[in-house]
Amino acid sequence: MTLRAHMMDCPLMISDILVHAAKCHGDQEIVSRLPEDGTIHRETYAQAHERTKQLANALTKKLKIKEGDRVATIAWNSHRHFELYYGISGVGAVVHTVNPRLDPKQIIWMLDHAQAKAVFFDKTFAPIVNAIAKACKSVKNWVLMTDKTHSDAVDVKHKTYEELIGDQSADYDWPVFDEYAAAGLCYTSGTTGDPKGVLYSHRSNVLHAMATSASDVVGVGARGVIMPVVPMFHVNAWGVPYAAPMNGSKLIMPGAQLDGASLHELIESEEVSYVAGVPTVWLGLLNYLETEGKRIDSVQRVLIGGSALPESLLRAYEDKYGVVMQQGWGMTEMSPLGTVNVLLPKQEKLDREEQIKIKLKQGRLVFGVGMRVVDDEGKELPWDGKSSGHVQVRGPWIASAYYRGAGAESFTEDGWFQTGDVAHLDGNGFMTITDRSKDVIKTGGEWISSIDLENAAMGHPGVAMAAAVGMPHPKWQERPLLVVQAKEGAEKDAESILEYLRGEVPKWWVPDAVEFIDEMPIGATGKILKTKLREIYKDYEFPSVEA
Repeated sequence: MTLRAHMMDCPLMISDILVHAAKCHGDQEIVSRLPEDGTIHRETYAQAHERTKQLANALTKKLKIKEGDRVATIAWNSHRHFELYYGISGVGAVVHTVNPRLDPKQIIWMLDHAQAKAVFFDKTFAPIVNAIAKACKSVKNWVLMTDKTHSDAVDVKHKTYEELIGDQSADYDWPVFDEYAAAGLCYTSGTTGDPKGVLYSHRSNVLHAMATSASDVVGVGARGVIMPVVPMFHVNAWGVPYAAPMNGSKLIMPGAQLDGASLHELIESEEVSYVAGVPTVWLGLLNYLETEGKRIDSVQRVLIGGSALPESLLRAYEDKYGVVMQQGWGMTEMSPLGTVNVLLPKQEKLDREEQIKIKLKQGRLVFGVGMRVVDDEGKELPWDGKSSGHVQVRGPWIASAYYRGAGAESFTEDGWFQTGDVAHLDGNGFMTITDRSKDVIKTGGEWISSIDLENAAMGHPGVAMAAAVGMPHPKWQERPLLVVQAKEGAEKDAESILEYLRGEVPKWWVPDAVEFIDEMPIGATGKILKTKLREIYKDYEFPSVEA
């Protein structure tokens, strides 16, 4: 018989994070570059809490939002979006973040599928709202996230955010309810078939924030200044809007201006110490730093995710600017963090080249994430640093199903989520992704890692971006085609790239051809769209079948 302990049963509520921040870190700032006009706005966590309670009253009294209702946002990172994260979930409704980079037809589909009752949007996205509003049958209210002075350019009937909350009382008692209640809804990017919805709970978001607070994960405390460049419409900005106030970190919201000059200005003026975003962002900032001769001396660490960290990017930031580059890995279905790369004490004693090899791994498992790697027959493989297989995960902030029953085939009979990644684990819990299941290049019965091949190509001085795709081959089944976006002003010399790769990868990995593209197709989450590349080169024939 189990001996039950005498511990209190206190539901984990997202609203408690903001209450804690207001009480214990009330004068800490949220600094936003406003999407509507680019000006800088400052408010403290205490002020944000007061405004969020006004929002809660407006949601329930003016917009008639009830527990379980979905309320959508189409917005950049700002103090208002932060307030919506807490106000919507705090009243028991569901924050449905919509990625504005998706096709308008997909946005309409998502809003309809989620049955969103209201949509809050930034002025930047007024053209999208103007185009889709009539088709969104469930939406009763459209709210422009600014004040009345910036409410032009919107054709549909709408309210403004500041008018909505301005006459509301800040007297509001946050309700306590089932911690398993839905708090957030985020859809996968839907590269194949319809997007799939992932419902986050109060419990899962709070636990995820607590896990990411560990020093070997994100670990930004009250002395930290964190800037999530990853958008709040992309997997909750990797949980930063929850982890930052939980720990009293100063929070910098960059708004719509994500170019190198704008990011550098915020980093310098606010002395940002920790930044999170996808590789394309850091490539743009690096280009600005090198062109203008600028530095980012306040930045101590960068968390990079969404796609693999190129070795050339790691070396540039660490060797020239003294910024520690950390890879992270996760998915929409994982809230999202699953691994983060932080060297172990014994690895800090290794020489630089050995450390870089480790830093190019996707990182060590975050506590709370269970992981196994299995072969094609479902047999679990050893953690030996070489046995690659299909990655499956489970844990308290990992989805157990998709919203409204979609995608059941993604979950195993014994309750694991199938990520679609191919990887191996070593004895220290470091994961190395060798490919996505659908992107592995199979040639002559052997696998070529498109990720490793792309990272090697990125080391060539003339390559800005690279993508390796497997194309049909009459002799070898598939062979790699390397698609390259050249750096501005660089010569488009395919043979130079191939010659460089001959010294970087196994001989049989060297692509059979290099094709140049003016602009690499980038998806809504900042990743290269290999589906688009396969479509562009669907009739491609290699120069020689004997290559």
